[in-house]
Amino acid sequence: MNVHDIDHVEFFVGDARQTAYYFCTAFGFHLAGQAGPETGLAGRRTLHLRHGDIHLLLTSGLSADDAATAYVARHGDGVAVVAFAVPDAAQAYAEVVARGGTAVEPPRQYDDGVVTASVSGFGDVTHRLIERPAGVTAFWPGMIQPVPDAVPVPEPERLLEVIDHAAICVPAGTLEATVAYYTDVFAFTAILHEFIEVGDQAMASTVVQSASGGATLTLLEPDTSRSAGQIDDFLTWHAGAGVQHLAFRSADIVRAVNTFAARGVGFLSSPGSYYDALEDRIGAIDLQVPQLREVGILVDRDHAGELYQIFTQSMHVRRTLFLELIERHGALTFGTSNIKALYEAKERELSRAAAQPVPA
Repeated sequence: MNVHDIDHVEFFVGDARQTAYYFCTAFGFHLAGQAGPETGLAGRRTLHLRHGDIHLLLTSGLSADDAATAYVARHGDGVAVVAFAVPDAAQAYAEVVARGGTAVEPPRQYDDGVVTASVSGFGDVTHRLIERPAGVTAFWPGMIQPVPDAVPVPEPERLLEVIDHAAICVPAGTLEATVAYYTDVFAFTAILHEFIEVGDQAMASTVVQSASGGATLTLLEPDTSRSAGQIDDFLTWHAGAGVQHLAFRSADIVRAVNTFAARGVGFLSSPGSYYDALEDRIGAIDLQVPQLREVGILVDRDHAGELYQIFTQSMHVRRTLFLELIERHGALTFGTSNIKALYEAKERELSRAAAQPVPA
């Protein structure tokens, strides 16, 4: 099974236009295409957003009985589809089903030879397998209609590059089976295992990755023998397994954070003590520590190099889905110390949110 990368992500949301306004205004995405009843997509409306090589689909149901409407009613706005780019969608579909995956939508060919199929993933999230023949540059001809005179993000303003990974929360006791599903059915490899303790809370994490290295999923499970924490909260508020955050890769994370913060994006903070003797702990780094301290970016390393990370505050009333920015300087996987630091930063955000009065 050959999965190239995470091709795109589809959100089911209550109001696709409102969500698009947020992504475009705050993160510099642009509207590249759309679909709806007038283009042959019955019962729903989809907007295609793009920034760099990141493609997002925002879909809203137009009736109470649409699957997107039902998803939002159960989970709130969230990721419903994680799409994998594959060289042969029909073959990949057959392999996944033969290995134990559940068929969701059989292979279908669209204009210019683009082929898609869908199979089961985790919780209510499915995986779309999408094949584009060589030379096809349109995103999804025959389904997504390009917006006339769409203006892409100018090169100097392209602060985001690709979807680096998705982090997924699964119920306690299901991590091992979920890891096995991706290694057995999709031929991913488990590349990192961690057990993270923060105070009296704890969680287990396993990172699985496609053979190409282009598709990475971080799977998170709460330790219910400890006090309940943010993973438990997500599973409760989201009503089951789901995507906790998406990570967008940037080539200039400091400029990206400063730019997006100026547009109103809230980022999680880190205590000043994190940066004290930082280079003594992990060695010399490429970026300047005062710059990292000023905006709250964390730094770590793996066997191949450095990585820089920061989380946004959640953009949803349920405080479920949020985003991550990550810049890699050679690092191929993840460091270990940042996982705890990022977990602690999220805990501080949730504690502050719980202490805030509810507006009358």
